[in-house]
Amino acid sequence: MAGRIFITGDTHATVDMRKLNSKLFPLGKTLDADDYVIICGDFGVVWANDNTDKYLLNWYQAKPWTTLFVDGNHENFDLLDAIAPRNWHGGMVHELRPKVLHLMRGQMFDIHGRSFFCMGGATSIDKAFRTEGKSWWPQEVPSLDQRDTALASLERAGWRADYVLTHCAPSGVQYRLNPYFSFDVVTDFLQGIEERLDYRHWFFGHYHEDRTVGERWTCVYYDILEIELGDDASADRIAPAGRR
Repeated sequence: MAGRIFITGDTHATVDMRKLNSKLFPLGKTLDADDYVIICGDFGVVWANDNTDKYLLNWYQAKPWTTLFVDGNHENFDLLDAIAPRNWHGGMVHELRPKVLHLMRGQMFDIHGRSFFCMGGATSIDKAFRTEGKSWWPQEVPSLDQRDTALASLERAGWRADYVLTHCAPSGVQYRLNPYFSFDVVTDFLQGIEERLDYRHWFFGHYHEDRTVGERWTCVYYDILEIELGDDASADRIAPAGRR
């Protein structure tokens, strides 16, 4: 079966990547480069520009599938931003390896006939305990230019997307996850998009749990979900594909 799409949550470099190994995700051995595993932020592999980074990038490159990710708040944005963007499937990406691509903020992608709006970024609640430029970067919060890019992409798409991929959730969805979580500029920005956008399903990571909220929002962490493609997006089905 060609043209498959999988969604999972934060990997945090080596910390939570084991869910993608052959033992826990045996289905991965049957995939090819036209199949996509999408990580909803905190990929964490571009971090110190050292041998560990290179090993992990080569590990992902050696997998049969292509790995895509939106950025979270735990990324080295200085290193990511130093990569020249290129166009891929209608939007802009950073190519870390030929089969490891960063889906840049505010971009719309056509993947196997489905439209994906991608908006990485989130606010670190632990930044007071981190070191700027070493374990925390202010670029974790989307800039005004990036937010404008997102709105322009949505305008061009007529405010329609089949799927949305973010790291944190819109404020209203986050409240349903936990009413004690604080809203911020990123969750509020996403809330404005959520209230206006015509979409089928929204996937996000960040909160370190696997949970469906209502009918259209899914928080992913350990779970690997497949978007089983139907004749059109209305016939798609979201099904479990792997679990730690």
